[in-house]
Amino acid sequence: MPEVVGYARVSSAGQSLDVQLEKLAGAGCSRVFKEKRSGRQAENRPELQACLSYVREGDTLVVSRLDRAARSVLDLAKMADLLRRKGVTLRVLDQGLDTSTSEGKLMFNLLGSFAEFEAEIRRERAADGVALAKQKGIKFGRRNALNAEQARTLRRLHADEGFSIAQLQDRFHVGRSTVYRALQVCE
Repeated sequence: MPEVVGYARVSSAGQSLDVQLEKLAGAGCSRVFKEKRSGRQAENRPELQACLSYVREGDTLVVSRLDRAARSVLDLAKMADLLRRKGVTLRVLDQGLDTSTSEGKLMFNLLGSFAEFEAEIRRERAADGVALAKQKGIKFGRRNALNAEQARTLRRLHADEGFSIAQLQDRFHVGRSTVYRALQVCE
């Protein structure tokens, strides 16, 4: 049997959920997931994740305001996609959105398109930033465990003085694979 499920959130422990809970009760929610946490990342809100796992096909998820469930258009698009795949409708009381109606579906499709556009622009900006940094000689990733001089010394100690791999590890305080990379030797 389809269920009306609510989700309420405030950002800090000092804030009250009472107004949201009253609205959700008025909307006929039989179960309400509630939490007092920052809304920046949906993944860091256990009650929201529990709510999204709980709802089933035919259910309706109700929130008082859109920003209670999602803080970015991208989060909203992800949530809307998950709910769509599960066959769950979303109703946002204060904004009058309801994905069970054609207008509500249109609004969410538009929001999803904006989210995709926003993500693509962000990717392009990041790629441009990386390319510019590389042109300026900035290297990405983890620093090498050995600098060029240390690698030369390691190779010399191995070739000329017969240091073993274990001795080189101890001498340079590095792992076995680092020694092998410096020697360019494959096991």
